[in-house]
Formats: sequence, C-alpha cells, structure tokens
Amino acid sequence: MWATAGWPRWATPQLGAANVTFEPGCRNNWHIHHKGGQVLICIAGRGWYQEWGKPAQELRPGDVVSIPPEVKHWHGATADSWFQHIALAVPAEGASAEWLEPVSDQEYDQLG
Repeated sequence: MWATAGWPRWATPQLGAANVTFEPGCRNNWHIHHKGGQVLICIAGRGWYQEWGKPAQELRPGDVVSIPPEVKHWHGATADSWFQHIALAVPAEGASAEWLEPVSDQEYDQLG
C-alpha cells in the first residue's frame, strides 16, 4: 500500500501539517496522539476514520475531523477510491504519536 506525507526537510513548522495521499485500500495503523490531538481536513476522494470501539465514518472532501488527545484511531482510503487529507498535529508540550497494531484486513473489509 502507498501513502505519502510530509513537509520540506528545511521547514520547522510551529504547527505540524502534512498533506497525506492514500491509494485505494491503504490505511494507517491504529494510533494515539498523546497530549496534542490531531485535526484532519479532507480534500479529495473518499476515506474512513474510526475511533476504537466505535463504527467507522466515511469521509469526503470538506469534512473536518477533530481528534482529541488520547483517542485510539485510524484513517485511510476506501477500497475503491484514492483519499487525500491535510493532517494537523495540535501543538502541545511533550506531544507525541504512538503507533499501534495494523487495522486487520478482516476489520477493513467489513466497511461499506
């Protein structure tokens, strides 16, 4: 699976921002943003966002997802569409991301 993210290596942003593109079926692992949280601004295609223990939500251009700190979640493309979002890391002293287990094919394949 293929996804890209990042900003120029010379940049030292005060607000972490990444333009992320997922190919169809691509998704990131479950993860948690400690202390600072995250905001997703959906700009192209169709994708998924899911918090641990809750149903997945389909995402479309114009959708904005505000993810509080300490919430286990994942996001990525639908099986049949590319998906692009801007990911903003909410600034906080000591903020970090903890990457966890992959979203299983079985979990993912059950989505619409």
